[in-house]
This record gives sequence, structure tokens and C-alpha cells, in this order.
Amino acid sequence: MPQIIFLPHEEICPEGAVIEAERGVTICEAALANDIEIEHACEMSCACTTCHVIVREGFDSLEEASDDEEDLLDKAWGLEPESRLSCQARVEDEDLVVEIPKYTINMVSENH
Repeated sequence: MPQIIFLPHEEICPEGAVIEAERGVTICEAALANDIEIEHACEMSCACTTCHVIVREGFDSLEEASDDEEDLLDKAWGLEPESRLSCQARVEDEDLVVEIPKYTINMVSENH
């Protein structure tokens, strides 16, 4: 079973985390199932950028982003070439190393 290694994030997972993920689940689903509270304001419907992550390793193992995801990513804070919406990026056979950006563009965040 592939692993997702989350790099430390000051608020969400200060120590970082290593979790097992079944092939076919999204990065966001796997994170939430393991108490890593990635924001997902649109309830994982590919309608916002709050679940934006940067895939530091294993990016090429993911399916290509859809046009809708690419359009939304253009609006994400801290966009990088390896950026994905975690609600759309499905785990395949390779391990992933994922960074959760420090900021999201969410003006109505419940936790702030």
C-alpha cells in the first residue's frame, strides 16, 4: 500500500506524518481519514483552492490534472509546478511526499 508522507506544517501537523493510503483515494480523503485536517471548503467538489498541496515527490505518478483543476490552481496561493488540489489527486502505486502550503485563499475559514 502506498504511503503519503506529509511534511511538517505549523498548524495542521507540526510533526509531519506518514500514512498508508489505498490506491484510488484522493490525497485529501487519505489525510482526513488520518486526522490531518486539510481545508476543503467546497467539500471536495473541485470548486475552490483551499485543499491545495505541493507534491514534492511522486508527482509524476499522479494522473494529469483536469482543465477545471488547472484553472482553479491558477488562483491558489503559492502555486508551484508540482501543485495539485488534494481533493482531485488520486494516489496511485508510488509513495508521495506532500507539503501543505502555509496559507490558503479562504475568506470564510471556520478555524480563524
